[in-house]
Amino acid sequence: MKLIKKSILFLIAAAFLEGGRINAQRPLIDVAIDSAAILVGEQTTLHLTVTADKDRPVQIVIPNDTLMTGVEVLNLSKADSTEIENGRLVIKQNVLITSFDSSLYLLPPLKVIDGVDTVYSNQVALKVSTIPVNADKPEEFNDIKTVWRPPFVWADYYPIILGILLTLFLICVIAYIVKRIRANKSLIPFKKEEPKLSPHEQAIKELDEIKRQKLWQQGRSKEYYTLITDTLRKYIEERFGISAMEMTSGEILDLIRKNSEAQSVYDNLRQILRLADFVKFAKMNPLPDENDLSMVNAYLFVNQTKVEERQESESTNGTTNLKD
Repeated sequence: MKLIKKSILFLIAAAFLEGGRINAQRPLIDVAIDSAAILVGEQTTLHLTVTADKDRPVQIVIPNDTLMTGVEVLNLSKADSTEIENGRLVIKQNVLITSFDSSLYLLPPLKVIDGVDTVYSNQVALKVSTIPVNADKPEEFNDIKTVWRPPFVWADYYPIILGILLTLFLICVIAYIVKRIRANKSLIPFKKEEPKLSPHEQAIKELDEIKRQKLWQQGRSKEYYTLITDTLRKYIEERFGISAMEMTSGEILDLIRKNSEAQSVYDNLRQILRLADFVKFAKMNPLPDENDLSMVNAYLFVNQTKVEERQESESTNGTTNLKD
């Protein structure tokens, strides 16, 4: 009875083992070559295809540099896997090879390790030939080609051009600095500001310009008197400290009449301002003599009321001496 039980258990275990072997199939490996005949130095590709169970890891063994003596491995592509039916996986990988020795090579099989099993691929042949040469016809031999000159491209010379320009710029800068230092001058030149004219000098300058333009001779009397009165108003503001630009002619005359320094030329200013009001507001057209008189009175008013700088300097020196 015990013998029968042991026999049954042995049969059941054997059935399980056989079923596991049926379910877990061995991997398949196949190798194909693009071109089985190449010239020395040419390249060809081995196409490796591995079919294995998806849940069982496999290891593809491919040499990194030399497939065999005389056949070199140039590149290994990344493995590309695709799942197919029945839980199987197809793995594809390419091997780029070349040879520099003419011969007929029987390439060694590639292998896949599946757990404890090792599966080998089929073998392929590779014929490597040299270029045929007819030694009896030397005229067919081609001499070594001359070296080609590259085309002229400006971009290739940009660094040289920039270097030359930078060098010239630095030379100019150094020469400028040396010249300024020898002349005992500041390295950065500053534009000298023109000295500000005194009020009477500025007024005389503007009157000279108005006179030079000959406006009333061109029938532009209104513009002529506007410029004269504006010049006098600015002069009065700076000379006497009153807001003449915002005042009427009557208000200006009232203040000037009360100023002892301007009483002697009060009538001259009144002639200009009143005639200017008639021209600007009543559209009066003065006579040539009146126009000339207005300009003369303007010069006279400025010259008679101006402050002499020399007198101010002398008075300042005198005060300083008294203090000493």
